[in-house]
Amino acid sequence: MTQPPLGLPPAPGAQPQRGPRFLQLQAPPELAPARDLTVNSMNRPYNFSAGPAAIPAEVLQQAAAEMLDWHGSGMSVMEMSHRGKEFISIYEQAEADLRELLAVPPEFKILFMQGGGLAENAIVPLNLSRAGTVDFVLSGSWSQKSAKEARKYVADAHIAASGEDGKFTALPAPESWQLSRGASYVHICSNETIHGVEFQELPDLKALGCDAPLVVDFSSHVASRPVDWSRVGLAFGGAQKNLGPAGLTLVIVREDLLGHALPACPSAFDYKTVADNQSMYNTPPTWGIYIAGLTFQWIKRQTEGGLTGVAALEARNIAKADLFYQYVDQSSFYVNKVAANCRSRMNIPFFLRDESRNDAFLAGARERGLLQLKGHKSVGGMRASIYNAMPIAGVQALVEYMREFEQRNA
Repeated sequence: MTQPPLGLPPAPGAQPQRGPRFLQLQAPPELAPARDLTVNSMNRPYNFSAGPAAIPAEVLQQAAAEMLDWHGSGMSVMEMSHRGKEFISIYEQAEADLRELLAVPPEFKILFMQGGGLAENAIVPLNLSRAGTVDFVLSGSWSQKSAKEARKYVADAHIAASGEDGKFTALPAPESWQLSRGASYVHICSNETIHGVEFQELPDLKALGCDAPLVVDFSSHVASRPVDWSRVGLAFGGAQKNLGPAGLTLVIVREDLLGHALPACPSAFDYKTVADNQSMYNTPPTWGIYIAGLTFQWIKRQTEGGLTGVAALEARNIAKADLFYQYVDQSSFYVNKVAANCRSRMNIPFFLRDESRNDAFLAGARERGLLQLKGHKSVGGMRASIYNAMPIAGVQALVEYMREFEQRNA
């Protein structure tokens, strides 16, 4: 008699059988899918979460199909050794695809790490500050957090510019930045998830008379637009907005910046150690790398008006953002407070002019399948995060609901 898997009682209706290579299980009837979960038939709600955020349905479907047996290996990706040939092939393909998608030059190393953007607020100064002066441009909550954390490791976390006086609704012009002579690096957050401001162009530090490398937190708009690597020394970001699930952190660092970690830097966070070991110095977030790799392949398949990959997504993202902002700007019921020249394409905070209607707005949105629109607790109001995985149909559905809500309540 065939025994059930270790630790599990026989499920009603299950028919375990020995296959030629591994144990195969037939799902019991009560666990079988109730309907065909193809992309066109899923009818999922639109998820506007700021992160963890929506993942393309095709990616989720492929991961589900491969959950128990990745490519005939008999293992789930979550069960694989990170040093085994199966996972190494996943890692190498993911790295190659990302380098291609973001046009990362060969002099940059791609590192798959853990800890998210918040951990990088410590890991970056531990690697690049040399315990000296670091310049920060404050454009919102995340750059504020970066400067605060860096003060633990640097001699001076100098605020070169800040948009705080204007409640982070505009970006300080680069020409106004007070950059330090001899700074170890200059830190910016190129898209502020909470306040909804985005650099439409990365600053050219050399044109500003600064030789320091630029460090960019691009967590919430990575892969939504091209990156001018000639202006960047290091870029980092959590994967949970545009690249996959929470738990994976991406670091792309120029090779000449490696090898300068402070003595107190943990070995697992030393960029040179991580690079020298191909992100395998410690066990990496294997599942996150796998899902990110599937997402990279999804991005490569995207087309828009003759464009492909990131360029196609950028065109789509511009169209989505324009659709939303154009409606809000003509409305007397809603308002977005961010200056037009730095509005985010990814994270759009907006407010009902009569905020006593907020709860009714959110309840109605949920009924329409428009989820997670409540703004961050630090600023209130609403926020629509329209990352790469959000189709334009989702933005159209949100705008239509907003228009109907306005007509009912104006």
